[in-house]
Amino acid sequence: MRDIIMPIIILIILLISAAMLTWVERRVLGLWQDRYGPNRVGPFGLLQVAADMIKIFSKEDWIPPFADKVVFVIAPMIVMVMMLLGFAVIPFSPSIQIADFDNGLLFLLAISSLSVYSVMLAGFSSNSKYALFGALRAAAQMISYEVFMGISLMGIVIMTGSFSLRDIVAAQSDIWFCIPQVIALFIFIIAGIAESHRAPFDLPEAEHEIAAGFHTEYSSMKFGMFFIGEYLGVLLISAMIATLFFGGWQGPFLPPIVWFLLKTGFFVLFFILLRAATPRPRYDQLMAFGWKYMLPLSLINLLITGAITLATQGA
Repeated sequence: MRDIIMPIIILIILLISAAMLTWVERRVLGLWQDRYGPNRVGPFGLLQVAADMIKIFSKEDWIPPFADKVVFVIAPMIVMVMMLLGFAVIPFSPSIQIADFDNGLLFLLAISSLSVYSVMLAGFSSNSKYALFGALRAAAQMISYEVFMGISLMGIVIMTGSFSLRDIVAAQSDIWFCIPQVIALFIFIIAGIAESHRAPFDLPEAEHEIAAGFHTEYSSMKFGMFFIGEYLGVLLISAMIATLFFGGWQGPFLPPIVWFLLKTGFFVLFFILLRAATPRPRYDQLMAFGWKYMLPLSLINLLITGAITLATQGA
């Protein structure tokens, strides 16, 4: 019974958290940019989320007559499903985890790879030039930065000798991997921003160039799925950073789940701060930065980690 109830509870909490994150982001952006955030609907604007949901559900669910209707409808579902599946292997605490796979890290990388199909199918099925440009940008950006993300995590695998996220958390009982793997942490954060196409790397949906990019033709709840999927992606990347580099649930005094939530919340706020403070680069600059700097840096980090590990084991 517990195996059935726990995933349902986690699913509900994640969906509510992703919806509430829209309010948190706007309030925090207002604070950091010295302006008002949502403050009219309910106390502190908390009911703005409910108002947005009513608006999304009540808007016309329009499908362009020139679109591939079946693929057009399926595309936004993929990103939500993939992001929710990613949380299945995240260890929230020693006793809270849906599935403990021996290859949990590979599962997460595979899930992030599959999410690219959502934006690609959305762009191609819309039969719109702006959506197509956005889809092509998203495909190139996400596939490229997946390479650097995967290589950056191999240093952690070398140090722990396991792909299990629970083993990775346990291996950080003495020192968090953010210290010996600081280069990998930097690479992973940059790649995570590009993977979730969040600002300043939100070039697949850059409104100043290509309207809304791959979801230009979407409205109503299908647009809402892309919107919630993006915030689920922010939560997933933040949870991965906390798990892989900052000891997951480990910490003194407080309960393990509290430590995990605090660490994840810190990186969610970091994602929001980036949106508030950094401008977008050009698309060619983003791609050049990845292949010219991120790839060599990730390979150097992997070589150094491997050499140190071999030297330590030999000694």
